[in-house]
Amino acid sequence: MAKTPQVSDVLAQAFTAEGCDTLFTLMGDANMYWSEAMSRLPGVQVIHARHEHCAVAMADGYARATGKVGVASTTCGPGFTQIMTALSIASRAAVPVVVFAGDAPLSAAYYIQQIDMAPLALATGAAYIPVRTVDRALDCVREAFHTAALERRPVVLSIPMDLQKQPWPHFMDYAPSAEWLPTPQRPAADPALVDRLCDMIAEAERPIIIAGRGAKLSRARDAIEALAEASGALLATSLQAKGLFTGNPFALDIAGAYSSDFGRERFAESDLVIGIGVGLGTYTTESGYLYPGARTVQIDTAPRGLWQGLRTADLHIRADALAAAEAVANRLAQRGIGARTAFRGAELAAQIDADHPDRKEFPIAPGVVDPRKATMELDTIVPKDWDVVIGGGHYFGIAMTHLKGRAAEKYHVVSDFGAIGNGLPAAIGVAAARGDGKVLLIEGDGSLLMHIQELETIRRQGIRLLMAVINDGGYGAEIHKFRAHGMSAETVIHGRGDLAGVANGFGVRGTTVNALGRMAGLFAEHQAANSAGLWDVHTDDTVVSRPYRRVHYGEA
Repeated sequence: MAKTPQVSDVLAQAFTAEGCDTLFTLMGDANMYWSEAMSRLPGVQVIHARHEHCAVAMADGYARATGKVGVASTTCGPGFTQIMTALSIASRAAVPVVVFAGDAPLSAAYYIQQIDMAPLALATGAAYIPVRTVDRALDCVREAFHTAALERRPVVLSIPMDLQKQPWPHFMDYAPSAEWLPTPQRPAADPALVDRLCDMIAEAERPIIIAGRGAKLSRARDAIEALAEASGALLATSLQAKGLFTGNPFALDIAGAYSSDFGRERFAESDLVIGIGVGLGTYTTESGYLYPGARTVQIDTAPRGLWQGLRTADLHIRADALAAAEAVANRLAQRGIGARTAFRGAELAAQIDADHPDRKEFPIAPGVVDPRKATMELDTIVPKDWDVVIGGGHYFGIAMTHLKGRAAEKYHVVSDFGAIGNGLPAAIGVAAARGDGKVLLIEGDGSLLMHIQELETIRRQGIRLLMAVINDGGYGAEIHKFRAHGMSAETVIHGRGDLAGVANGFGVRGTTVNALGRMAGLFAEHQAANSAGLWDVHTDDTVVSRPYRRVHYGEA
């Protein structure tokens, strides 16, 4: 006689019907029944993390790499409170994640780990869906995946542990949320506003287009490049869309605080800036000071007139990036409007090609390397088809300005909440999604040490990736802020330790790198080993990134 399935079994089947093939979890009392049920289903990869925050951050990385809804699970109480930062990051980055959060038993008069999850989840920007009856359980699963995919944010699905153990009283008849998702649509631009923009383009002599995450998600590269050519505009991206115009001779890379001196000069002389699928926030525009003489247009599905202290745009157009770019280009052609100047000439293309992100020299101490040169060496030896994951911290500004030649979908930048400690678990999620080991993590030592226990997860789960730790012996983001304000940085410099030895202790191949020119040989060894590897790159803590010199030292 067949065993009567429990609610946990049926919920697991519903998750797989939603397309979940990878679960990131740390089991506890309140989620162990469901997690175990997931592990028994064919085709489901279960990755057991060492920290709840990391489980959610792994699901975040997986979602970024695949475009699917990432799935994580935690127990209640302290297990749930650990994930607040990870939920906040996913919310601000618009990453769809469903968190199966086991909850305290409904029938218990007292339970030591009970806590009201709802206000905590909602405070992060996540949605919260409680399951409190068996009859509503499957509907709630469907709603969770529907909300995550449609609204592009994390969803916490709260399910009490005693409810999970109840027998399932119905037939299993589950229709996944995809059947109810609205047909994808591209909001079209108002024709009158398109004409106003065309008028502005007709008057402009030095236009620049900045494309952001919305343009990346809309797959609008070709349309935007066509618009740039028709209007005579140069191209740039926000931080989150880096690489969108890789290979285009008129692309200035990242706009704002991450711009090269040459790029800043072009923005300073621009008379029209068109933001497409971009928030035009503080860092992208340097609070509007990047282009003081330019009129500004923002094209976005949700344009913000005033954002992060920025002046409002002169014209807001509510529209999809691809649809708007095509509409404006077509209207320019209909009206016979072409570029007024040779802003995109061969000479300028040659100058862009010869541009360098940071030419300032720093004296480098013996036994350590310049982190900028180390990043460029990494960039040279790691193939361009590899995914690159970059966490938060001072080194982040160096990595983002010195990495070149990759498509936008190969960059995974975990910086939306300004937190460190997320690069390693996000990279595990990306590596789990790829499965071929072609993942490079660039991480800081302070960030790595927040969740270094996940090296054991990498070894145990057989995760393949390469980790390059930019090790300045402290919290670089604070080191340079302290020094910029004339304060001693001793309180945030802790020493480098032996991170390579720690990695080896966890069963991951670790190597210390304290001289340039070694990485090509080490990379060949890494490829031959066909496993995870960590390079502890000892860098000079006196090298200040270009963004930090602008923001904290007042450098032009």
